[in-house]
Amino acid sequence: MSEDLNIITGTKAEQYESLIPQIKGLLEGEPDVIANLANIAGALKEQFNWLWTGFYLVKPAFAKTSDKELVLGPFQGPIACTRIKKGKGVCGTSWEKAQTIIVPDVEKFPGHIACSSLSRSEIVVPVIRNNEVIAVLDADSEESNHFDEVDRIYLEKIMELIEF
Repeated sequence: MSEDLNIITGTKAEQYESLIPQIKGLLEGEPDVIANLANIAGALKEQFNWLWTGFYLVKPAFAKTSDKELVLGPFQGPIACTRIKKGKGVCGTSWEKAQTIIVPDVEKFPGHIACSSLSRSEIVVPVIRNNEVIAVLDADSEESNHFDEVDRIYLEKIMELIEF
């Protein structure tokens, strides 16, 4: 396992192609999911220099109910929202729909939760196991229209690497 990333330039696809085997190396032999999520967030942040990269985990709601909500997990970037309800904002909507959501302009997303006023575009990728969303990866950029289908394809592949 290497603790140093080989950061490359090139097309977005080339960057992901270089990063995925390195992420596999970081995850190999490490059973702790929080450590693995932290390393994935760090690797993505280092390679792409996004504003914010991290995970929200589906957990029981703070209030003593049977409800669940997204709770902030490992991340890289400015401080973030701690809890997000199902169906709220981009993360909660991705969880509710169990699908990746790409938002070219966060100002145009109904109900967007502005954890940082610097965020202009966002992608949220659910982590699905046994037909249930158990976490989401959230990435924010200071640039509008930053994320696309290339990001979706590769980030979904990376989410498949995570063992819960």
